[in-house]
Amino acid sequence: MNDVYVIGTGMIRFNKYPQGSVRGMARDAVELVLTDAGLTRDDIQAAYVSNTFWGMFAGQHSIRGEVMLWDIGMDRIPIVNCENACAGASTAMYLGYTAIRAGMFDVVLALGSEKITHENKAMSLGAYASCMDVENFAAHLKMFEELSTRFTVKIPEGQGPPGEGRSVFMDAYAMGARWHMSQFGSTQKQLAVICSKNHLHGSLNPLAQYQTTMAVDEVLADRPVAYPLTRAMCAPVGDGAAAAILCSASYLKKLTDARPVRIRASVLGSGMHRDIDGPDIGERLSKQAYATAGVGPEDIDLAELHDATSYGELHQTEAMGFCPLGKGGIFAESGATTLGGRLPVNTSGGLECRGHPIGASGLAQIHEVVTQLRGEAGKRQVEGARIGLTENGGGNLGVEEASMTIHILEKV
Repeated sequence: MNDVYVIGTGMIRFNKYPQGSVRGMARDAVELVLTDAGLTRDDIQAAYVSNTFWGMFAGQHSIRGEVMLWDIGMDRIPIVNCENACAGASTAMYLGYTAIRAGMFDVVLALGSEKITHENKAMSLGAYASCMDVENFAAHLKMFEELSTRFTVKIPEGQGPPGEGRSVFMDAYAMGARWHMSQFGSTQKQLAVICSKNHLHGSLNPLAQYQTTMAVDEVLADRPVAYPLTRAMCAPVGDGAAAAILCSASYLKKLTDARPVRIRASVLGSGMHRDIDGPDIGERLSKQAYATAGVGPEDIDLAELHDATSYGELHQTEAMGFCPLGKGGIFAESGATTLGGRLPVNTSGGLECRGHPIGASGLAQIHEVVTQLRGEAGKRQVEGARIGLTENGGGNLGVEEASMTIHILEKV
């Protein structure tokens, strides 16, 4: 089977684009990735395209990828539409990787484009609930409430059950954070440390939605969302597009000016029925990814983790094996995950600051790690970066993500 390489990435700045469109952002990202790879649209043999909410917001269902690429002149080729909640773009990457590994194609495009900002803010926030089991939504919320009664952490007045002004996922993450606080003694301040660190990283990233620093005390003083999360600890609503071009080893040999990054592992899996104290999807899939790549967590030089909230990053540093279970907050406080630390995490600013247009986020992670491994990240460059990991979770079933994709990439 073929080795697979990333030979191009491209993304627009994630931000709020009230007048923007899914297809317009997709066009911009494709132009960027083609330029980066030194290819033309006629070189692409297949495309895997991610989007989640276009149908819900604008009625464009069924042929979203074909519509996006029609404007660019990419027709005739196989185009696969990929919808997998927040893991959609990384799933598109996985599909392109597996097609090249299988020998079906030599060069493919993975693309994600998403517009979530809307004049009806309630519609934007309410859309996230479609990334859960909508037929059993009431039972799911009841399960959250019942689990919360098992935790020793007390919720301050006014920061309790689901309410207006936030997506239901913030309540799911808040529940996970309170479980961790009850189980291991982690603190709200540790979550604020993670958030402040990501604001520092985001301030160095010209493609981040938020580019300002934020002190730990400022994070703690921000508007409460769902205890222990404040507004700053939660990924913002926003829009954006990102893309990558993948190729086979034989195709790479034909290129003269390529800056390739090798894909050591691409793993996709789904959640399982389990108790909140059971084995986590991230733990399961990271072990699979490490085995495929022939490396361990100690070999990773930087990581982009799915921090839809600060707790997401804390949890995933444990699940990826970067620190022991229960020690994620202490790991962050040590400075290990900050630029210059032992294992910089979310050098892009993460979802909290880079932004989280969910159908594009997974490829934004790939863009950051590829940029780092090429040594082209400027002020946020991780010195000596050789191997990077991305973890992208999507949706929710039971007590964990409905889907997750992990990639391990290596400098060539």
